[in-house]
Amino acid sequence: MPKKINFHLNETELSQIREALRKDKRPEVRQRATGIHLLHQGHKAAEVAETLAVSNVTVYKWLARFRAGGVEALANQPKGRPKPKVDAAYLEALAVAVEQEPGDLGYAFAIWTAERLRDHLARETGVEIHARYLNRILKREGYVYRRPKHDLTDLQDPDARQQAEELVEELKKRRSQTPKSGSSLWTKPS
Repeated sequence: MPKKINFHLNETELSQIREALRKDKRPEVRQRATGIHLLHQGHKAAEVAETLAVSNVTVYKWLARFRAGGVEALANQPKGRPKPKVDAAYLEALAVAVEQEPGDLGYAFAIWTAERLRDHLARETGVEIHARYLNRILKREGYVYRRPKHDLTDLQDPDARQQAEELVEELKKRRSQTPKSGSSLWTKPS
């Protein structure tokens, strides 16, 4: 059995609704206050919905909004895009993080990816955004993602490397000193 909703308003709520009906200049607030007032007077939600040309669910939502936030909650909510989460503090934290190695910040990885950077910045700033949005921000701020260049210089023996470079130089000198022959290995069939 569904829960029965109490449409009765207390004195404070009733005075707020009556005040909104008389003085509020916003038509949506007056319409919603009228619906709530009709409910308080004992009309059924279906009758109120039919009278005001809305659905039953809408009438119930009006009452819930009023009880949660008063008359101001009956006003239309602003439309459009929400305010951007990324502000100057976020961009500053981004610039600091990108310039540092992840290992210096205590991470077990050596390369920033958009997901890793996003997670780090969420911990630092409390602002959570999608990785694709972070990629757009990075591009807008002039950062370019480069693939890491893998080399083995840290694994090489410096003495062996020096000897190999000297050998290569010596071989280049020998090659330049060898006389050039006029014959070629390639010939044309006769």
